Amino acid sequence: MTPDKEDLWFAPLGGCGEIGMNLNLFGHDGKWLIVDCGLTFSDRPDNDRPDNDRPDNGQPNNAQPDTGSGSVSGSFSGAVSGNRRNVQMADPAFIAERADDIAGMVITHAHEDHIGAVPYLWPKLKCPIYTTAFTAYILRRKLAEYDLLDEVTIRIVEAGDVIDIGPFSVEWINMTHSVPEPCGLLINTDAGSIFHSGDWKLDDNPVVGSTYNGPRCRELGNLAIDAMICDSTNATVEGKTPSESELVSGLHKLISSAPGRVVVTCFGSNLARVATLAKIAEDTGRHVGMIGRSMINMVNAGRATGLLDIDINIVEAQHLGYLPPESVLLLATGSQGEPRTALHRLSTNTFRDMQLEPSDTVIFSSKVIPGNEDSVAALIARLESLDVTVFGEHNVDQIIHTSGHPAADELLTLYGWVQPEALIPVHGEQEHMQANAELAKKAGIPRQLHGENGDLFIISPNKAIRRGVLPTGRLALQGRKLVPVTDTAR
Repeated sequence: MTPDKEDLWFAPLGGCGEIGMNLNLFGHDGKWLIVDCGLTFSDRPDNDRPDNDRPDNGQPNNAQPDTGSGSVSGSFSGAVSGNRRNVQMADPAFIAERADDIAGMVITHAHEDHIGAVPYLWPKLKCPIYTTAFTAYILRRKLAEYDLLDEVTIRIVEAGDVIDIGPFSVEWINMTHSVPEPCGLLINTDAGSIFHSGDWKLDDNPVVGSTYNGPRCRELGNLAIDAMICDSTNATVEGKTPSESELVSGLHKLISSAPGRVVVTCFGSNLARVATLAKIAEDTGRHVGMIGRSMINMVNAGRATGLLDIDINIVEAQHLGYLPPESVLLLATGSQGEPRTALHRLSTNTFRDMQLEPSDTVIFSSKVIPGNEDSVAALIARLESLDVTVFGEHNVDQIIHTSGHPAADELLTLYGWVQPEALIPVHGEQEHMQANAELAKKAGIPRQLHGENGDLFIISPNKAIRRGVLPTGRLALQGRKLVPVTDTAR
C-alpha cells in the first residue's frame, strides 16, 4: 500500500480512539511522514495512565526504583517478572516494513505519550527527527540512556519554520499546552493540505513560554485546509479551559495560610506549575524542595533552553528534614498514587529524608486520571491518617489545577478560524471523539471523518475512510525486549 502523487493519506497506528500511545502516519507520493511516537500504560488500577501531563518513564532496564530523591514518577508495578510489562506502545510493523520510504519523524511536544516510545521504536525506523529545542533536550536524555544519542539525527526547529521533509512541506505553528513549545503542524503537499493540531489549548497567559499564534491560526481559514486533525480530550467539557495564570490566587491562599510545611503534588512535566509555585514560595518566604525525576529533568530542560528564567534555589532532599517546617514548600510527583514515588513514601512514613507532621499540608494541584481513582483515594486516606491537612479537587473551591487541552468553546473558536473542509477527531476515547465531531458539525465543518487506529483516512483526491486496513497492535517492554500484547494483557 503506497500513496501516489494524487494521494494524501492519514493513518493513525496509535492515539485514535484512546488517550496515549500516539503514532501518526501521513502518506503522499511514495513517502511517509511520522508525527509523534509515544507510550501508554495498560489498564491496571495501580498504574499511571497518560493524560494532559505525563511522567518521565524512560528509564533503562537497570534503572533503580524511586528512592525519594528525584526518581521517576510513574509506576511500573504489576510488571511481568519484575519488568515493565505494563508500559506499552503502538506496534510500528506497518511503517517499519516501509522504513526506506520514511521521510522523517516530527515530535510535536515533550509529553510521554508523544515522545516516550522513540528510544524503543527508532531502531526499527531509523529516520531523522524534527522538533523544538525544549523537546529535543528531553529526547536527548532518553536516547543517551539507550546509547542512541550518536545514532539519531535530531534537527531543531522553531515555531514559524517551514521545512521540506521529502514531499511534505511542514510549518510549525506555536500553540499552548501544559508543557513548553507545543506546536501544531501545517502539512502541505501537491495533493492537499492538513492542519494537525497536536495537543493544545488557547491560553493567553501560559506563564512559561509564548502564547499560541492566533493570527496564524486565523490565516489558515484563507488557505483551503483539506482536513484538520484535532485533539479531542476535553471535547465533552463545556466552556473554556482556565489559563495557567488563573491558578496563582488559589494556590497562594492555601500555601500562605498553612502553618507547617506544604507539599504540592503535580504532574512532573508541568513547568509552568513549577514556575508558579516557585514564585509563591518566594512571596511566602519558603524554601523550595523538589522530588521527582521527571520534574527535575523538566526544570533542567527549561533552564538549559532559556524557558525558565526564574531563579529557583532548590534545597536538596537530604536537607529538608533540618529546615523549620513552616519554611518548606516541597514539590513532588506522585499525584496519581503511584506506589514507588516519594509522595507514596511520605504517606507511609518511609521517605528517608523527612516525615510529615500533623501541622503539614498536602495540596493536589492535579486531577485524578480515570483509572486511578482508587489509588488516589487510598493515598489521601493515608495522608489524612497522619493528621495532615489535604486539599484537592475534592474539597477546594478555588482553581488549583487546569488541563492542557481545549474545552468545547476553544474547539469551536479554532474551527471558526481554520475552517477546514473535514475534521478528523483523534486523541480521545470514542465518546470524546464523537463529541468533537459534533462540535465540528456545529461549527459548520462540512465533513467529520470519525475513525480509529488502523483506519486509512483518505484526504485526497477524495475524502473517505477505509476501515481497518492497516495492521495495529501494541508492544510492551519486557526487560529491554519488545513483546506483542494480547487483548487480555492490556
